[in-house]
Amino acid sequence: MLDCVDPVFKALADATRRELLDELFRHDGQTLGALAGRFAMTRVAVAKHLRLLEDAGLVTAHRRGREKLHYLNPVPMRLVHDRWVSKYTEAWAAGLVDLKRDLEASVEKILEMYIRTSPEQLWQAITDPEVRARYQFGARIESDWTSGSSYQVTHDSASGPLIEGRNLEIDPPRRLVQTYHAVWGEDVAAEGTSRVTWDIEQVGDSCRLTVTHDQLRDDADEHRYGGWPMILSGLKTWLETGHELTTPGSLTYGGST
Repeated sequence: MLDCVDPVFKALADATRRELLDELFRHDGQTLGALAGRFAMTRVAVAKHLRLLEDAGLVTAHRRGREKLHYLNPVPMRLVHDRWVSKYTEAWAAGLVDLKRDLEASVEKILEMYIRTSPEQLWQAITDPEVRARYQFGARIESDWTSGSSYQVTHDSASGPLIEGRNLEIDPPRRLVQTYHAVWGEDVAAEGTSRVTWDIEQVGDSCRLTVTHDQLRDDADEHRYGGWPMILSGLKTWLETGHELTTPGSLTYGGST
């Protein structure tokens, strides 16, 4: 698992690639042309840098019509933070690597990661309440997993549900589309419903998991989506090692029981 961070360190070692990440942080979902226009180099050179960032998982590319848009993916940074920063500098790590900010630039959040597991095991981890609690801070998801059915995310310490929604599309073990209504507080509940899509693609002996959280308001409360890097890092760790990952979320909310 530790080898997976080597491409991240290599990608971050170059100043141009760090500037590209900064550009995507300021405005997520940019085309190659838009990014190349901000650098004194050719489009081909910028494309090569973007390819290295994609190979490291720091950038994901998705087509919207005829355009290919590039998005910042904070999950690998979360893994580096958890492995190399938090255990040494726990008291001020949040100030040094505030990954929640990486998710504030757009109303569409796209996170992508590779997990050494099968599509069936990954699907089970997403939909099984006991497994879900292992990596989502002790929270369990309950549903009968039929198209159009409802679901709830609950926690033993909460008097009511944390998240409510409906399963819009269910295609195990490849795709799950859900509405997402955070109801753990009056402020977030007032922001209404968004959408979360889980896409699973088998790649050799691993799976590429892409989570898209969209239909968010321009000024959406970051608590609605800021926990994804920790949740997905915990999911990857659980499936690959069988161990729970200690994150600020698990420390705050007590993890699973």
